[in-house]
Amino acid sequence: MDIQSIGITGLRTAQIALVATSNNVSNVYTPGYNREVVSFAETGSGGVKVGDVERQFDQFVATQLNGTVSSVNALQAYQTQIAQIDNLLADRDAGLAPLMQNFFSSLQDLAAAPSDPAARQGVLGTANTLTAQLRGFDGYLQDMQEGVNGMVRDEVFQINNLAEQLATLNREIALARARNGEAPNSLLNQRDHMVAQLAERLDLRLEIQDGTTYNVSLANGQPLVAGTRHYGLEAVTSKTDPQRLAVAYRDGGGGLSVLPDDVITGGSLGGVLTFRSETLDRTQNQLGQLAVTLGLAFNKQHAAGVDLNGAAGGDFFTLGAPQAYADARNKGSAEIVGAAYVEDDYTALRATDYTVRVTNAATPDFTVVRRDTGASLDAIEVQYDATGKTLSFGGITLTFDDPALLQTGDRFEIQPVRRGAGNINVAIADIDQIAAGLPDAAGSGDNRNALKLQDLQSASIVGGRASVTQAYAAMVGDVGNRANVVKVNLQAMSGLREQLQGLQQAESGVNLDEEAANLIRYQQYYQANAKVIETGTTVLDIVLGLKA
Repeated sequence: MDIQSIGITGLRTAQIALVATSNNVSNVYTPGYNREVVSFAETGSGGVKVGDVERQFDQFVATQLNGTVSSVNALQAYQTQIAQIDNLLADRDAGLAPLMQNFFSSLQDLAAAPSDPAARQGVLGTANTLTAQLRGFDGYLQDMQEGVNGMVRDEVFQINNLAEQLATLNREIALARARNGEAPNSLLNQRDHMVAQLAERLDLRLEIQDGTTYNVSLANGQPLVAGTRHYGLEAVTSKTDPQRLAVAYRDGGGGLSVLPDDVITGGSLGGVLTFRSETLDRTQNQLGQLAVTLGLAFNKQHAAGVDLNGAAGGDFFTLGAPQAYADARNKGSAEIVGAAYVEDDYTALRATDYTVRVTNAATPDFTVVRRDTGASLDAIEVQYDATGKTLSFGGITLTFDDPALLQTGDRFEIQPVRRGAGNINVAIADIDQIAAGLPDAAGSGDNRNALKLQDLQSASIVGGRASVTQAYAAMVGDVGNRANVVKVNLQAMSGLREQLQGLQQAESGVNLDEEAANLIRYQQYYQANAKVIETGTTVLDIVLGLKA
């Protein structure tokens, strides 16, 4: 090869190197871009050629970073939601603690002057304020339930879009390899960035097939992207609870299966699902347990007294009823047509939902499982009355329309106190109907029942273990502890994410100072090769001139 040809190869190589460096500089802020490095190789006959334009990408670091980002996003989504509940419950001015104290203080005033209209009006006023706040808190939590439904719907939409785009990129990369022998770095960058975006929304598993094709699956192994095919998720109404949306998986045959919440644990989708099951449901049940227990206990004691007219005390509070839903997959057609609290068994109420499963439709026999612990209630805790068609457990009674229509395996979702706080109201408006006295001592000055009602403040009525004040404090502490755990875990995972991002940037990121130096270096390289060509031309002209 002559000197001019050698110079031309150098010129072309320098040009490619300048293009790669320019591309690095122009994409310094492009998300998902990986720095390109040009390698040189000697040609067989002299001169130089471009060995490869290498994309600086470390699959191991990327996989570790995606997993960490998935965890960070889940914790961030969880923290954003739980902070709202924490702030709501812990507010000293807007919280329930001062309102409950005011209510029981008004009962103390009533006991001091049982016939005083102002004292009686004070009881109704503080009771109405307390119940309004309970309803307000429940409404806020219910709005959060609706908000979670909306986030589930949005996240599923975004995940499906990303999965479709990833499958399309797999196809484009395969076609590029078939045409050119290798895929453009830009397509590879886009695909890796797409995987990173998916990891932000849910925990996933990446498998690289034959070193080229990306297959992505859920944590349970169900494929989300397999080569050029993608499988969709759907936000569907829960089979057990029509109030909430669940995530379902649509397989290749068109079948739809609802995924348990614990299948999706990472990413922003996993974060809101975990928050809902761990904190939102629990807090709403705890608040409902407190409200219903207070209402039932107060009504029972109030009924034992007499009002200013000498009449027996009626219900002071009105309460809603437990919620019961038949599983949409039930084979039988039996329905629960009635659900009620056992008024004398309020200490048996627990802050949990239950699943009632028909284990033998012929008898019938039932198994009742706590949703919070997964433990089945002992047989002695579950009573079935064939005559009344009722099933009783945990302080509630369920009534079936026709037990003969039950089939073995049927399930029912029971929420005894989930909306308890949202349905509590003061039942009386006439101050004379407050039963401050006891029936064996007539007279407007009798305060003995008022004293018993006041004693409920310190009685262990909630779950048979705590007073209403203690139960509220425990609920506030429970949410606060969970919020703190999430905060600490988020800080730890964020630190790990920053470390991995640093490693990734060291490998794949563009350093403008380095690229500026490369531009000067390759410019000089280009100029030097141009000088070689010029020198070769001059030598050739001299040689031709000698011949002439």
